[in-house]
Amino acid sequence: MREGEEYFQKAEDCRKRTEYGKALRYYNRALAECKRRQDTSCILDCYLSLGDTLRAQGDFTGARDCYTQGFDLARVLDDRASEADAVVGMGLSERALGDWRTALGLIDRASRLYQAMGDRRGEAFSRWARAGALRIKGDIPRALTAFKESLEMFRKLRDRAGVAYSYCGLGGSSRVAGRFNDSRRYYLMANRMFTRLGDAFGIAYSYCGLGNAARMHGDYTGALAFFKEAETLYKKIGDRVSYAYTLWSVGTTYKMLGSSERSMKMFRASAAFFNQTKDPRGALYCILGEGELAFLRGETARAGKAFAAARRDARRLGFKVEERYAEKLIDALKRGRGMPINLP
Repeated sequence: MREGEEYFQKAEDCRKRTEYGKALRYYNRALAECKRRQDTSCILDCYLSLGDTLRAQGDFTGARDCYTQGFDLARVLDDRASEADAVVGMGLSERALGDWRTALGLIDRASRLYQAMGDRRGEAFSRWARAGALRIKGDIPRALTAFKESLEMFRKLRDRAGVAYSYCGLGGSSRVAGRFNDSRRYYLMANRMFTRLGDAFGIAYSYCGLGNAARMHGDYTGALAFFKEAETLYKKIGDRVSYAYTLWSVGTTYKMLGSSERSMKMFRASAAFFNQTKDPRGALYCILGEGELAFLRGETARAGKAFAAARRDARRLGFKVEERYAEKLIDALKRGRGMPINLP
C-alpha cells in the first residue's frame, strides 16, 4: 500500500470512529502525498472525504470548498458518481449555511445524476437531504413527505443508518408541526437503531431530539437529562453546530424553568458557536431567546428590538418558521404578555 493510500485508510478508520480531528490530519497527509504523486483519483477521494469530515465538524465553508474542488476534478475525470457526491455535499453545506434555495437546486441536480446512473442509495440520500432543506425553508408538510419517502427508500435498501436518520428528520419536522408524540416516537426508534449500530453522532442527535420532545411535553427534568447525554457525545465528536443547537435547547429549558441567568448563559454560548460556523438560522434562535429573556425582565424596548431584527433577518433569508416565531413574540409584546413561550 502506498503512503498516500495508507494515510487515507487511517483517516477513514478514524472517521468511522467519529474521531474527526485525527481523520482530518490523516486526510490532509494523504492529499499532500497524492498531489506529490499526481494521483488524481486519490486526490478526488481526499477532497470528498475532507468535505464530509469538515461538514460533520461544522466547518461548512471549508466543506463547500473541498466539495467544489472535488466536483471540478470529477468533471475532468468524467467520474459521474463522484460528481453527484460532490454536488450533494455542496448542497448540504449551503443548507447548513442557511441558503436553502441554492441547496435545493444542488440537491435536485445530484438526484438527477443518481437517477441517471441507477444509484438507488444516492437517490435515497438526496431525498433525505432535500427534506432537510425544505425543513429549513419552513415548508414542514413537504419536508415530512420527503422524509417519509427517504425512509421507505432506505428501508427497501435495508440501509439501517439511512432509516435512522430519516426517523430523526421526521422527529424534528413533527415537533415543529406540533406533533409532539410522533416526534418522541420517531426519535426513540432512531436512538434504538443508532445504539445498535454504534453510531455516536446518531445517538447524540437522537438524544437531543428526545430532549426537545420531553421539553415540549413539559418534562424539563427529563429534557435536561437527555441534553446532557447529547452534550457529552457532541463534545467528544467535535461537532460545534449540533452542540450549539443542544445548548440552545438547554437554554430554552432553563427559560421555561424560570432560571434566566442559566438560560442567558446557554443562549450566549450557543450564539458564539453559531457565529463561528456561520449558521444564520441558529443565530436567529439565540436572538429570539435573549429577546424573550429581556421581555420577561420587563425590558420591553430591548425585547422589541431583538424580535424585530429576528423577523427582518428571517424574512430576508426565507425562514418561514422562524419568521412566525418572531411574529408570535412581537404579538405577545404588544399584548404585554410576558409568559415564557416554549418554541419547538
